[in-house]
Amino acid sequence: MDSLLEHYHKLLKETDTSFLRYKFFKINWNNRLIGLTGPRGVGKTTLVLQHIKRDLNPEETLYVTAEHFYFADHRLFDLADLFVKRGGKYLFIDEIHKYKDWSQEIKLIYDYFPKLNVVFTGSSILDIHKGRADLSRRVIMNSMQGLSFREYLQFFHNIETQIYSLDEILAHKPEIPGVEHPLPLFENYLQQGYYPFAKFDDYNIRLQQIVNQTLEGDIPLYAEMNMALGRKLRQMLAIIAKSVPFKPNFTKIAGLLGVSRNNISDYCLLMEETGLISQLRESAGGIRSLGKVEKVYLDNTNLIFALASENANIGNIRETFFINQLRLNNNIVSSPVSDFEIDGMTFEVGGKSKEQKQIQGVEQGFVVKDNIEIGYANVIPLWHFGLMY
Repeated sequence: MDSLLEHYHKLLKETDTSFLRYKFFKINWNNRLIGLTGPRGVGKTTLVLQHIKRDLNPEETLYVTAEHFYFADHRLFDLADLFVKRGGKYLFIDEIHKYKDWSQEIKLIYDYFPKLNVVFTGSSILDIHKGRADLSRRVIMNSMQGLSFREYLQFFHNIETQIYSLDEILAHKPEIPGVEHPLPLFENYLQQGYYPFAKFDDYNIRLQQIVNQTLEGDIPLYAEMNMALGRKLRQMLAIIAKSVPFKPNFTKIAGLLGVSRNNISDYCLLMEETGLISQLRESAGGIRSLGKVEKVYLDNTNLIFALASENANIGNIRETFFINQLRLNNNIVSSPVSDFEIDGMTFEVGGKSKEQKQIQGVEQGFVVKDNIEIGYANVIPLWHFGLMY
């Protein structure tokens, strides 16, 4: 256990608490069992370490990662037992999806140690209903995505601005104090601002590594399939990257990959849940909705520049940003007359010369324009939608 404690205190000492993600304030840390999921690289580990450093007594707390060699011959349950006997009150387990039969042991820990608070993090693909133990009645799940444009401004440039609701954005309320011309900053964000590790060198290489780990490790592990699945997913992501946004032709893709057509929709769902692609559906209802998939995008604009720079079509970039930023707090679906629909409102996304013809006759229609600084009437600057979380 000493090696775990040494690793924990080293990480805690190195943790900076000057910038806190939007999710930090939305989690009820008083719950006995909390799950935090999200794509690789969005900052889940940093967030839980910040909570420990800011709000807890480090001597009553233990952070471990399920990837640690300690768990090659030790059980999570036994660690929890030893920790509680030493006066431990808060146990944090990172990368829980890497631990075999994790849900069963978390259930045992929850039932056997009623005074122990447990927080675990894992891949977005993690399913609390899967496996021997169903945790749905015990755990409070939270999901997290990458930086908004607002968070990027604060994290990279020390520029602070408030969060705006969709209604406030449509009423032209947003502003960035002290910034007269936001468009250069917005352009930088689109290329290298979604993942916090963009502060470090070799950003595109690091992002490529995350994509590889997701395709070759996380998804095959979850689906209990061999590495051949990772190779198929890599081929499929390459096809999507070269084609987005596109109306999916699952039969054609299945032919190119040499797999059953029925597998393609499953593969897309797996890549969507792990934060690699985004699927726009024709009706609301969440990621497992039966709504028909109308378009497939890469998940965020940084992935476009990292995986498909030769296909970095400006229209694709604009639509990808819009769906990425609005999906957190809104049900965004395809529009029968334009690009997107949210709660009966229609949005047409384009450049500064985009006209109104697609939304003529639409009662609540808005034109979202890139490359403009200020909105008017039903014309909204694209960058405003990056201030929603």
